[in-house]
Amino acid sequence: MTFKVLDASHKFDRPIATKVLEFSNFFPAEKYHQGYFKKNPVQFQAYEAGSGRLDYIKKVWEDDFEDYKKPKKEELKKKLDKNSFDVTQNGATETAFNNEFFDHHEEGIYVDKVSGEPLFSSLDKFDSGCGWPSFSKPLEAWNIESKVDKSFGMERIEVKSSHADSHLGHVFSDGLGPTKLRYCINSAALKFIPKSEMKKKGYKKYLNVFEKK
Repeated sequence: MTFKVLDASHKFDRPIATKVLEFSNFFPAEKYHQGYFKKNPVQFQAYEAGSGRLDYIKKVWEDDFEDYKKPKKEELKKKLDKNSFDVTQNGATETAFNNEFFDHHEEGIYVDKVSGEPLFSSLDKFDSGCGWPSFSKPLEAWNIESKVDKSFGMERIEVKSSHADSHLGHVFSDGLGPTKLRYCINSAALKFIPKSEMKKKGYKKYLNVFEKK
């Protein structure tokens, strides 16, 4: 049997021969592996962060991802205020209950202040009582990356934007909804696009999120 597949570079295709064998044995995975990403979402993100899976997907299907650019450091210093620069570029954390979006309830989307890549929707925002904007899931999963953060004697999962590599905050497993996740994000890393301005500012395709509501 011959299949037509794309090679890893995604530049050309070629036929390969695959031998099909009759099914013989099935070995079920251990019970703790079943639905692991639902029962242990933060640990799963740590695994995903270290596996290189997202990097591989982006490399192979790079043409399918929108191109959000990170400005040069000199330009960023002019574009961002000191707080936003320290948070996004140096991994700082802003003050709880004293930031722009922790108690913000307008409909729209939150994008990376550096690159403009879409990150979160107001529909997934909730009041966690932590003093920072909290979201149950990303608006666009490809625009969020996770990495293990062992700073300050703790082990947490840091979340960063994919294109600009901006530090956004951390994700925890004490959230709401099916994901049980709480993306605890610094307001200083975000720019809010009101629903009424999304079409004009190039985010028209995300309006359907609000229509499904």
